[in-house]
Amino acid sequence: MQPYFGMKGVWLTFWVTVACATDMTLFGYDQGVFGGVIVTPDFLDTLNLNGKTALQSTVTALYDIGCFFGAISVVVIGDPLGRKRTILLGTTIMSIGAIIQITSYSVPQMIVGRIVAGIGNGINTSTAPVWQGETSKASWRGKLIVIEMIMNIFGFSLSNWVTFGFSFTAGSVAWRVPLAFQFIFIFILYATVPWLPESPRWLMAKGRVAEAEYVLAKIEGVDANDPYIITQSKDIQWAVQYERENAVRWIDLLRGKTGKVSGTHSLRRLWLGMGTQAMQQLSGINVTSYYLPTVLIVSVGLSNRLARLLAACNSVSYLLFSLIGIPNVERWGRRKMMMYAAAGQCFCYTIITICIRYTEDTSISAATQIQWAKGSIAFFFLYYVFFGIGWQGVPWLYPTEINSLAMRTKGAALGTATNWIFNFMVVEVTPPGIESLHWRFYIIWTVFNFAFIPTVYFFYPETAGRTLEDVDRFFAGDAPLFVFRNREAINEKRPERYVEEEKRNERRESILEEERREKAREGEGVPWMEDV
Repeated sequence: MQPYFGMKGVWLTFWVTVACATDMTLFGYDQGVFGGVIVTPDFLDTLNLNGKTALQSTVTALYDIGCFFGAISVVVIGDPLGRKRTILLGTTIMSIGAIIQITSYSVPQMIVGRIVAGIGNGINTSTAPVWQGETSKASWRGKLIVIEMIMNIFGFSLSNWVTFGFSFTAGSVAWRVPLAFQFIFIFILYATVPWLPESPRWLMAKGRVAEAEYVLAKIEGVDANDPYIITQSKDIQWAVQYERENAVRWIDLLRGKTGKVSGTHSLRRLWLGMGTQAMQQLSGINVTSYYLPTVLIVSVGLSNRLARLLAACNSVSYLLFSLIGIPNVERWGRRKMMMYAAAGQCFCYTIITICIRYTEDTSISAATQIQWAKGSIAFFFLYYVFFGIGWQGVPWLYPTEINSLAMRTKGAALGTATNWIFNFMVVEVTPPGIESLHWRFYIIWTVFNFAFIPTVYFFYPETAGRTLEDVDRFFAGDAPLFVFRNREAINEKRPERYVEEEKRNERRESILEEERREKAREGEGVPWMEDV
């Protein structure tokens, strides 16, 4: 049987995307399902959690601690195992955690299940975007990773509808079946990941050049001796060699040492990638992702059933508007998407804060309070529109692009770990925060979203339209800290000097290839091989 069932080009990329997108769908489902489970009466009765707000938030949030440690583990296991085996390991651990949760009858068992499932999810979410990014064309990379994150939203939306549907059933079925539903995605991962290609850049870093070139050729749908493949291979080999010569040891990074001034700027690139993930969580998304039914019940005053229904409807709106990011992630660029979305999110939280302030004001009539509550619901919906367009996908895409090949696994792992530890903080503080601060709790997220605009503007270089090796070239020298003054650093289009250099290299390889073919025909060299 031919490798990859004989598929190449678009179809091979399609199936890699299916695997990565399924991984992210599982992530979204697993993250969202507990928001519906935690308000299920039988769940609260079975685990004796009624009225225990702090314990409820801890059981929910400990999943993120598991994700944090899973992501951190990829720093150690990611490069030795490779992208595919790491994802299969994470999926296996997730399935064990899911079984423990499904069969839970006590808080300790549920906590163990949440942590174990979190470890598996942390491993997977650190690896899938890297695998996708390293097996994608530069012009497709942003779109494909945004598609992954849209499937994450699909998983989140699906979990809302599944928990809403099962809320009409009695007994433990109402929460055990929604938890078990995630095995559909686990089975898809086991059926696809094993036969798909490994990352060609990981193979190149391991010295398996011929195998890497074969994978590159299959992804591009051309012959392994095509001038473009040879140029791309040499480009990746240059990046690997440059990193080896200029890289800073991991132990030195932890000590704060960055090596030569003209090195690879490894620490700065790590911080930039981790920063996008921190900002995603500090935007307040998981105030609503985990707890939207709770927020609508406690802050807005809706019934349990209506809160669940609105949360499910909101997730559909979230999914639909996030589709806007697919065609525009390359056109608008990463910087503009983050800045414009942060401005929209700041506006929404400002209005939400005002609305809930008057919803809680007992000096006005009940009818007026209801009107203010309805207004806040509209802006919760609008918040998801802005977040889905800008901050859902880019923070996962950016660490896979900004870090060098040698640091990409570590950078993505640390970025994901940052996401999960901030996620834990937000999920842990939200129920007691709402309970103690009331409407003032929402001011926090308003301020954070406003702060993201200048942060991105001043410090974040554009990565849209660049190959991963283009980004390496930008940092292979004295890259400016404040990037807003450098047009090449902030332009959404690929810098012309990179385009011209690639064309020159392709022309040179075309000439060399023709010379080799000519020698082969004249019998002066080894027989020319059409494929590797």
